[in-house]
Amino acid sequence: MNRLVLATGNAKKVKELATMLADMKIEVIPQSEFAVSDADETGTTFVENAIIKARHAARITGLPAVADDSGLEVDLLQGRPGVYSARFASQGATDQSNIAKLLSELKGAPSELKRARFWCVLVYMRHADDPTPIICQASWEGMIIDEPRGQHGFGYDPVFFVPDHDCTAAQMPSDLKNQLSHRAQALAKLKAALAAH
Repeated sequence: MNRLVLATGNAKKVKELATMLADMKIEVIPQSEFAVSDADETGTTFVENAIIKARHAARITGLPAVADDSGLEVDLLQGRPGVYSARFASQGATDQSNIAKLLSELKGAPSELKRARFWCVLVYMRHADDPTPIICQASWEGMIIDEPRGQHGFGYDPVFFVPDHDCTAAQMPSDLKNQLSHRAQALAKLKAALAAH
């Protein structure tokens, strides 16, 4: 079985990606198992940050690495929180505090102006100095609602409403979310790219 390190400490992301890659006989190992520290996300785009994280994990572990950088883009906020999604309210912010800040910034705006999308960029590096990493990206369209709904998922899922399914990402069964989400779409592209190599 091939092994790769996932450049995240987020246990939910590890589980989600490991499940989606299981049929490819790839063992996904979180970077925490190698005591890899979090990389400094100094990029201004999802692509830059994903490359920084993948290179950091590959260099320390000596294994191929996959890193994801993802976040929420809200039209009314000119694309914010964007690359700062995880630390929108503050460094080390909780999901609840990030959601509270988002809702306060959108307070009073009409529903039709609260269009948003999740973005996910996945980067696969064969080694730390890989000059041609595989980069896959995808988005998931929705809108922000005024109060959280649902118990599943993480991050902004409870306020990310998907009109086609009349529910938030946090109300969706995980198998459906794993077909529709930005991460699922980016991962499908990554799986196809890995299979082609």
